[in-house]
Amino acid sequence: MPFLIIARLCDTRPDTDPNKIAFSTMRNIASQPQPLKGLMVLELGTMITAPLAGMLLAHAGADVIKVEHPKGGDPFRSFRGGLYSPNFMVYNHGKRSVKLNLQSEAGRAVLRKLLERADVLVENYRPGVLARLGFGPDEIRKTYPRLIHCSITGFGATGPYSGRPAFDTIGLALSGIGASQWNPEDPQIMGPTVSDYVTGMYACYGILSALHERNRTGLGRRVEANLLECSIAVMADYVANFTQLGISSKPLSRTAASHAFAFRCADGKLLAVHLSRHEKFWTSLLTAIARPDLGHEEKFATRQNRIENYLELRKILSAVFAAKPRKHWMQVLEEQDVPFAPVNDTPEVCDDPQVRHLGTLCATTHPTEGNIVALRNPVLFDGDRPDVIAAPTLGEHTSGVLADLGYSEQDILELQKAEAI
Repeated sequence: MPFLIIARLCDTRPDTDPNKIAFSTMRNIASQPQPLKGLMVLELGTMITAPLAGMLLAHAGADVIKVEHPKGGDPFRSFRGGLYSPNFMVYNHGKRSVKLNLQSEAGRAVLRKLLERADVLVENYRPGVLARLGFGPDEIRKTYPRLIHCSITGFGATGPYSGRPAFDTIGLALSGIGASQWNPEDPQIMGPTVSDYVTGMYACYGILSALHERNRTGLGRRVEANLLECSIAVMADYVANFTQLGISSKPLSRTAASHAFAFRCADGKLLAVHLSRHEKFWTSLLTAIARPDLGHEEKFATRQNRIENYLELRKILSAVFAAKPRKHWMQVLEEQDVPFAPVNDTPEVCDDPQVRHLGTLCATTHPTEGNIVALRNPVLFDGDRPDVIAAPTLGEHTSGVLADLGYSEQDILELQKAEAI
């Protein structure tokens, strides 16, 4: 099987030969930092939010059991065909997969046994779905008092939108992120997942907080996170500027205030510069581009003036950067300690010297899917981090998990006949 999406994007360059990346199977996983070792997490998650929260816990050493429907599993599995798409892989490293049909009583009985042992349940069903299956909030709290139950929804458990479906773009639009990024004259949604991603991260933060409290009280919590509020949290400065100063931010408001630019150089390559509010970076930029005269012009003399005249300043600087190739500008900007970066596409990211130095890309081997190149956890513990354990195939660990719960081989066969697994 060919390498998945990261490898395909990177393998056009000789230096990104996956054979030159140390395979995670060559290291002793047990010797690596696992602060959540011994924690059992049940994930009833699909797509991104709950799977991401589960994967973050798995990265930290938790035993994450992903419960999937026997027919197809997580819809992200087939996002690009097959049952092991790149989209599924990147949000499900380090988990065990169990096939379980919760529409069947036998399947629900297995889930109850799993909940008896679990420390955490994380799910992203719409409000009311688990209750209809017999696992409502009150029932879970009563039956499993030590369990941390994290519920991730689109808009919260109640309210006028609570029953609606929600995906990333909905969070972007409703929270104000979309209005801050999209051209109203020609609206086009672009770029990576944001709302889904931050929601999964906030959910993980809530789970860890509740676990810490349980160490003191012995009792679990119901943790809730929703796409709308987590997305609004990304816009905190916009909300603060409006509520405190009456400023209704526009798409360029933050960019202008942050003195952030992207330029096309003489060789056609792109370069980003971000000066923030530090005056020293503004003066260093003027030195680097040999235009100290700009600092003496009244419309650019102060930070506020530069904010108000951002578009004119951008036009002048664009002409300057267009005169020489990117390599030249990178050299002089670094000499003057100006915050800058080349605008990398994905192959360039994979081949970036700093990315290579950090060991961000990690190769691993899956027993059925072959060699896979993936991203390592960006969080280090005492200078180290676990290598990637490949995402599971559908139901890969069903028999083993059921055996741990006390099911015999005959019991498992009966569950298969009943289409419960």
